[in-house]
Amino acid sequence: MRKGFVVAVLILSAALITAFTSVQKYDVKLLRKQLVQALEKRSVNDSLYKVLGADKNKPPLIVSYYGAVQALKAKYTWNPYYKIKYIKDAENTLQTAVNEEPHNMEIRFMRFSIEHNLPGFLGYDKHLDMDRKEMIQQLDKKNYPAADKDVAVTIIKFLLDSKRCTAQESERLHKHLAELK
Repeated sequence: MRKGFVVAVLILSAALITAFTSVQKYDVKLLRKQLVQALEKRSVNDSLYKVLGADKNKPPLIVSYYGAVQALKAKYTWNPYYKIKYIKDAENTLQTAVNEEPHNMEIRFMRFSIEHNLPGFLGYDKHLDMDRKEMIQQLDKKNYPAADKDVAVTIIKFLLDSKRCTAQESERLHKHLAELK
C-alpha cells in the first residue's frame, strides 16, 4: 500500500515539474508583444507559426497563442480554401486549449477575440457568449492571467468595446476597470 502511494507521489511530482518547466520555456510577455506585431506583419506571424507549431508539448496558454497565429494565417492568404482551413485549424486548437484549462481567462480571450472579428456568416461565433461569461466570472473572482493585471485591463477594454456585453456585465466590467487602475 505504501509503495503504491510513493510511486503515485513520484509520478505526480514528475508531471508537475514537467508542466512547470514547459511553461517556463516561453516568455509569455514577449509572446504577447509578438502576437500584436503579427497582426500587422506577416513575417512575424510566419515565424511564430513555425516556432509554436514545432513544439508538440505546449502548455494550454501557448496552445491558445498558436491557435491565434493559425487564425492570422487566414488573414495573410488569398486562397479561400486555405483561409477556411486555417480558421478550422485555429478553432480546433483553441478548443483544445479551452478543454485543458477551461477557466483560463486569457485562453478564453484568444478565442473570443478571434470569433468576434470573423464575419458572422462563417458560423465561427458559437463560443462568444460562453467565453464572455467565463471571462467576466474569472474577473469577478479576480483570477487575473498569470498575475498580470495589464492583460486583465486589455480583456476588459476589449469586452466593453465589443458591445457584446449586457448592461449589467458592462457595469461590472467598468467597476473592475476602476479597481485595476
